[in-house]
Amino acid sequence: MALTGVDVTKRGVVLFDFDGTLANTIPAITSTARTVLLRHGLTDETLGDLMRLVGPPFPQAYSLVYGFSPEEAVQITAEYRAIYTTLGVAGWPLFDGVSELLADLRAAGRRLAVASSKRVTLVEASLEDNGVRNLFDAVRGKPTDDEISKAQIITWALEELGADAADAVMVGDRHHDDEAAAACGIPCVGVTYGGATQPGEHEAAGACAVASTVDELRRVLLG
Repeated sequence: MALTGVDVTKRGVVLFDFDGTLANTIPAITSTARTVLLRHGLTDETLGDLMRLVGPPFPQAYSLVYGFSPEEAVQITAEYRAIYTTLGVAGWPLFDGVSELLADLRAAGRRLAVASSKRVTLVEASLEDNGVRNLFDAVRGKPTDDEISKAQIITWALEELGADAADAVMVGDRHHDDEAAAACGIPCVGVTYGGATQPGEHEAAGACAVASTVDELRRVLLG
């Protein structure tokens, strides 16, 4: 059940999605995916909206969005990562104001975690590259490419922190985040500044609030 209209300013644990929420990874994700998908027989016309790949986990996203077999999706993911992992921090910069927001949340006594459908090794490296890994008490992502639900990843983060759902809030940019948080009994703040969110997406998925800028997110989380 979605937890809409909930005041989250006093919740002690803030869980963040990574892509499109903390970091502006969407240009790198979509451009890298385009390069690889063109090798696999798609054209710019048949690619359609590459934003559809932002949110669902890889390699499953390639089957979900483009209908590739599980085997070819694994191969596409390997080729994608061979390019993506070489990009460095230019491929995953934090959005302006995010680093300061994280520091202020920590100063206010909040505990922070990442709960992402990205491979955890990539998330850890990206946080280190941006100089903010030390601000997080837990970092959870996919340990393998096996299909793992976002709700499971959120659950792992809460368990690592020894935290209760009643004291937590999720922040994410796609309906997957809203729905997974609701499945865990946690309100979710939807953000739209990353550019992947469809109009009305968060509202339809039951987000407790929607922030179109990092400053708005600050107000929702800190009051």
